[in-house]
Amino acid sequence: MLVETVKLSRIVLKVSPELAGFLTLSELNSEIVLRNGIEALEAQDVMEIIQYSISEHQKDTLFH
Repeated sequence: MLVETVKLSRIVLKVSPELAGFLTLSELNSEIVLRNGIEALEAQDVMEIIQYSISEHQKDTLFH
């Protein structure tokens, strides 16, 4: 099994570049571990990874 660690920005630019503008630099710089490598990703996989990344980065956010 191929395990690969890549930045979210690389995943987004490869599969759905139009989504890059909706993510923060912190989110884009997140390191993502892929079980089967970047070549095995499909658009739905990318959406799930993006959703998870956004929710992880909002955990420490305080809203006033």
